[in-house]
Amino acid sequence: MAIIKKKTWPEYFKLIKAGKKKFELRLADFKIKPGDILVLEEYNPKTKKYTGQIIKKRVKFVLKLKLNRLYKIKELEKKGVYVIEI
Repeated sequence: MAIIKKKTWPEYFKLIKAGKKKFELRLADFKIKPGDILVLEEYNPKTKKYTGQIIKKRVKFVLKLKLNRLYKIKELEKKGVYVIEI
């Protein structure tokens, strides 16, 4: 089991804390697997400082996608992607 720390902007931190946001979309530039602990640290991009608030969540599921295999890069740049919780 690994502990992975990531910064999270205030608007997303509040949604996670309230139980409304139950997913994360992150660049796959680190290793993570079910059972790991994801430590989300609230970070204010305006002040460029951490607020000191954290949330710890156990990872339940990880899905790694290579979006360029699914979509054309120009479409991704123009339209973006949705992450949908179901």
